[in-house]
Amino acid sequence: MSHGDLSGPFPEGVDPEGYDRLRRRVLWQLPMGLYLLGTSAGEAKNLMTLNWAMQVSTRPKQVAVSVESSAASHELLAEGGCFALSLLGREDRALARKFVKPAVHDPVARALNGAGYETAATGAPILAAAVSWLDCEVRQQVRLGSHTLFVGEVVAAGGGQDTAILRMEDTRMSYGG
Repeated sequence: MSHGDLSGPFPEGVDPEGYDRLRRRVLWQLPMGLYLLGTSAGEAKNLMTLNWAMQVSTRPKQVAVSVESSAASHELLAEGGCFALSLLGREDRALARKFVKPAVHDPVARALNGAGYETAATGAPILAAAVSWLDCEVRQQVRLGSHTLFVGEVVAAGGGQDTAILRMEDTRMSYGG
């Protein structure tokens, strides 16, 4: 029996659609930040709104981001081997929304979708208005169904102000499950 786009497994005797809605509600309750993922390959650059990011190692300092295989940033990450994670202040919801689709790059103005960016060690774009940021070199890639987990070693960092960071629950955006 096919359940369309639903992804199992499903417990015996449950309605797959109702169970899928329950799983999504629970997954949406997981606390998550909302970041901008900067990617770069050659002259191509992109910033993408992302919420699946976390520190995964302390020695060395490593961060993992999960990126949908069909996303423009996925190709740049795989080719360029680097990424930057820009942390936004809680008041910067509008900035996060500007990057839900591939960004328009203006290399002369050093801007993506009209927002200025900087670079650090890897050349991946870091939003100029970021409260804090991490610049990472990819060390591993793991294919996980619809996404790839990219694990990057932190090679540069900046900011670090004591500012409340934007989270998914600060927006009406949802992504998960």
